[in-house]
Amino acid sequence: MDDIFDRRDDRPRPRNVIGGPLMPCSVAPLTGFFRDGCCNTGPGDVGLHVVCAEMTEEFLAFSRSVGNDLSTPLPAYGFAGLKPGDRWCLCAARWEEARRAGVAPLVLLEATHEAALQVTTREHLLAHAIDAA
Repeated sequence: MDDIFDRRDDRPRPRNVIGGPLMPCSVAPLTGFFRDGCCNTGPGDVGLHVVCAEMTEEFLAFSRSVGNDLSTPLPAYGFAGLKPGDRWCLCAARWEEARRAGVAPLVLLEATHEAALQVTTREHLLAHAIDAA
């Protein structure tokens, strides 16, 4: 059996942008489209929440300015709000928009799903890497 398959159920294991297995992004705060701590994706994830990024005040202000306030708590949804230093699975298009605006947060490559490469390039992600490729 090929090593990219989960031996429990034969589903392909998610891969990261550097070709390895997708690692967790954050459990505190709990992130991911599926709220499993990983930047996994699937058919229902129309926003492609696949970039594991470390929040900065600059990025949070930018995101708020373009209509996605990630720092204000929403208790009704169990969302405490993000602060600088938190890691979060961002929409690939929002990360790319922030990169073009010069405010892209750093990225944890091992926790960034390979689907991000549909929206941005490996080179752009490497230039903003927290971890060494």
